[in-house]
Amino acid sequence: MHLFTIVQTILQDLTYTMDNTIKAYDSILDLVGNTPLIKLNKIVEPLAGNFYAKLECFNPGHSAKDRIATYIIEQAEKKGLLKAGSTIIETTSGNTGFSLAMASMVKGYKCILAVSSKSSPDKIDMLRSMGAEVYVCPAHVSADDPRSYYEVAKRVHQDTPGSIYINQYFNALNIEAHYQTTGPEIWEQTGGQITHLIACSGTGGTISGTARFLKEQNPDIKVLAVDAYGSVLKKYHETGEFDHDEIYPYRIEGLGKNLIPKATDFNTIDRYIKVTDAESAHMARKIAHTEGMFVGYTSGAAMQAVMQYHTEGEFTKDSNVVVIFPDHGSRYMSKIYSDEWMENQGFFDAKNAEVPKEIQYVK
Repeated sequence: MHLFTIVQTILQDLTYTMDNTIKAYDSILDLVGNTPLIKLNKIVEPLAGNFYAKLECFNPGHSAKDRIATYIIEQAEKKGLLKAGSTIIETTSGNTGFSLAMASMVKGYKCILAVSSKSSPDKIDMLRSMGAEVYVCPAHVSADDPRSYYEVAKRVHQDTPGSIYINQYFNALNIEAHYQTTGPEIWEQTGGQITHLIACSGTGGTISGTARFLKEQNPDIKVLAVDAYGSVLKKYHETGEFDHDEIYPYRIEGLGKNLIPKATDFNTIDRYIKVTDAESAHMARKIAHTEGMFVGYTSGAAMQAVMQYHTEGEFTKDSNVVVIFPDHGSRYMSKIYSDEWMENQGFFDAKNAEVPKEIQYVK
């Protein structure tokens, strides 16, 4: 028998034994969760301990908010609150809105979003591209101002029959979604060896739900939160006082608050630290340049907090630190990844970085 005939026979036998089942997901929503844990290397070289990034941009909607969007919608469907033709309404800085718009597209719901004007133009364009109706509301007004995105969302909900208001800042399911998913994933991925969790605190669902699960497994795990200058969360955690004097405009999206969200379980958090707009922006760019991870503004804030906690002696050589990177850098192309925007904010200076040559040349 010729060699060609022998090979042909073997290939035919392989074909007959092949599993002909089509291996496909039913929808993009089946890809939510199970995001990778990746060791950080170059950016943490001077630090004591081992550092790992929980890369939430691997969710199909490119952020951690996919978890709460799908979980809350599924719970609403089980309770009969969402039916064909229903409308989903939410307050968002962008990521939750995108996740809700994505899920609404798949499931056939209408989506209306009240968005802070602080959100990047990239995020707002993405929301509209996913079929959402978007109201852009002024960022620097009080939470109870009728123009705030909180109040606009409530008003639209009241005026829209058959709608549900997700209300992520005051929805316990925000915490539950991360308790059911993010916490168990990190525990399994670290083989239970995690010693510290670092995460940004905005609505509080991510850090609270993840921390609650992890502390049930090992109460000695330190949970270190990240807040923004201009936000009330750190002082409230430390004193129980809501201080209006803490509130002033800042640029980081999805981090900090001018109210106290009930979706934050402050009892699960050991410490808060505040980071600046400029240092967080530069740190996000540094993550891209050192680790090859193209992450968002709040990821830069989380990494900046790692550096500050390190300076305060939080870690030892035996520490296993997990840092949650919430979203993808593509949502900030007109902000932190724009040299022009960085220059306009005054973020290129002697302390942080020299002004790029092309900007100097234009001047």
